[in-house]
Amino acid sequence: MVGAVLFAVFAALLLGGVPVGVALGLAGALAIWLADQSPFAMPTSVYAGIAKYPLIAIPMFVLVGSVFDRAGVALRLVRFATALVGAGRGALASVAVLVAMVIGGISGSGPATSAAVGQVVTRSMAADGYPRPFIASTVGAAAATDILIPPSVAFIIYAVLVPGVSVPAIFMAGLFPGILAGLAIIATAVAISLLNDFGGKARAEERLRVWQTFREAFWGLMAPVIILGGMRIGLFTPTEAAVMAVFYGLFVGFVVYRTLTFRDVYEMLVEAGELSAVILIVVALASVFAWSTSTLGIVQPIAAWVVDLGLGEYGTLALLTLLLVAVGMFLDGISIYLILLPVLVPIANAFGWDLVWFGVILTMKIAVGQFTPPMAVNLMVSCRIAGVSMESTIPWVSWLVAAMLAALALVIAFPAIALWLPRAMGM
Repeated sequence: MVGAVLFAVFAALLLGGVPVGVALGLAGALAIWLADQSPFAMPTSVYAGIAKYPLIAIPMFVLVGSVFDRAGVALRLVRFATALVGAGRGALASVAVLVAMVIGGISGSGPATSAAVGQVVTRSMAADGYPRPFIASTVGAAAATDILIPPSVAFIIYAVLVPGVSVPAIFMAGLFPGILAGLAIIATAVAISLLNDFGGKARAEERLRVWQTFREAFWGLMAPVIILGGMRIGLFTPTEAAVMAVFYGLFVGFVVYRTLTFRDVYEMLVEAGELSAVILIVVALASVFAWSTSTLGIVQPIAAWVVDLGLGEYGTLALLTLLLVAVGMFLDGISIYLILLPVLVPIANAFGWDLVWFGVILTMKIAVGQFTPPMAVNLMVSCRIAGVSMESTIPWVSWLVAAMLAALALVIAFPAIALWLPRAMGM
């Protein structure tokens, strides 16, 4: 009874427009009160939810995204990718995806990448003959790879919440699936462009030289190498890597590109502080919700019910795919993990699934939802920048959703795509 009230109140609060974090906290507090539990469980759960060392990396990676965005890294990456790919049909669509994948290896935030890449490529793609709904679809889908390609805030939350999963291991596990998802989106976007004659319309005034644009983009390309390479050789932890990435971004912006000012630093700190506060408040209040579900015995019956449906491994994975894609249309990955992981992890344990691999495929499912209408957060950002309605993107984004689902199916069928790298590195 208390469990039904918990989820019903949470759903009602969400439908009423209450912020996710507040809805989680209020629903959990009501469940504690109805079950005659000690009210001191709430402050204790809030403190335990955020008093975790890996979470320090979140505000740092958020700040890294702001630094590289304002430093002009995205523009230089677009110029370099354009010089490599050329200017034929589908070329700029490929550039948009490639740049989003690199930016994702710096910021780890889908909406932030959707905004950064969309602002840079939308005008040039429109001038090259791409319809704006297709541009918004491509940028929104490309940005969804960012919670897969490390660093990823969603992966950090997953590793913190799931015992036995380390941040470096799941970072490495997400790399190849993230690249696979990006390549699937590129192939689909190029195929659509070739069939519909998108791109290749604008004539560049001067041919971009690969070496010249590479030198300009070099510092941005090195950022993921420093972050992941430093963790791999044991030079620093993921949290320390985030701090180093901030200093590296400031060095690039002030010394190399000379595009940042002290005024920018103040604005970036405010922006990163506000966004990080939102994330950590959700984490803290969700701890009350999670404590309620576990302590009141709500989790195990739900997990047992799913396992006892008799669908088998792949049937259960298909059911979870439908659930997470649907939920991913409305909530971000962090909120989904905080709400559903207490139920999902026991299901994974019941089938004996590797929890690192399970975290990667869960994240891929959430990534699909982030650019699936009607409430896709990444697509919402890219549509706003392109000046189109979300409904107009459906003929194009549907094919990109199918491409991401195909990549997900490959990772489910061949777990080594995710697990080979962390195992080879002894993680």
